[in-house]
Amino acid sequence: MAHDTASILRALAAHADPVFRDKMGPRFGIVTADRVLGVPMARIHAVAKPLGRDPDLAEALWQSGVYEGRMVACMVDDPATVTPERMDRWRADFDNWAVTDTVCFKLWDRTPHAFAMIDRWAGLADEFGRRAAFVLLASSAVHRKGEDGDYRTRLPLIEAAASDPRNFVKKGVSWALRAIGVRRSPALRAAARDLAATLAASPDKTARWIGKDALREFARADAKG
Repeated sequence: MAHDTASILRALAAHADPVFRDKMGPRFGIVTADRVLGVPMARIHAVAKPLGRDPDLAEALWQSGVYEGRMVACMVDDPATVTPERMDRWRADFDNWAVTDTVCFKLWDRTPHAFAMIDRWAGLADEFGRRAAFVLLASSAVHRKGEDGDYRTRLPLIEAAASDPRNFVKKGVSWALRAIGVRRSPALRAAARDLAATLAASPDKTARWIGKDALREFARADAKG
């Protein structure tokens, strides 16, 4: 291993701010991670940047259970070496939205397994596992990964999950629908907007919220031209 895990955790700890840490629970909802040092994201990036790509280091940092260590793990892992088995294993450890979103947005949407894992996780019972499916779908759309067919065939996954009232799931589903309706081709944007309109008229409270949230985002995007 090119870098020592313990020294990286010490470097993170050197940037720890107890006041910031105390705010992470009420402000960001990060209260269930195994260990939280209280390091702002800019400092986490500063520690990760010089490390380059190192899958072995990424795995060791992930296994540390430290919130900030797991953030660095997804920044130094190599998408080319990520396997579905490893994705499943890390996903099973998700215990807060910030790690879930960062792993999907900075690492997993760059792997060739993204769409298959979206399909695998979209029906999961656990809140962060199901959120991961839709954050990964949103991240892929934002970063313009895949073809329009990859998204069109997954609009039914959004519709099926739109009635899940759990906070982190519904916000992930909304993000996926909004990203598809803004970032993709005109035809796919139209399909996403049709789905948003359908959800906005739903008798289900959560589906209705997701549809209206997406329609507001589309209106803002249209106003910007």
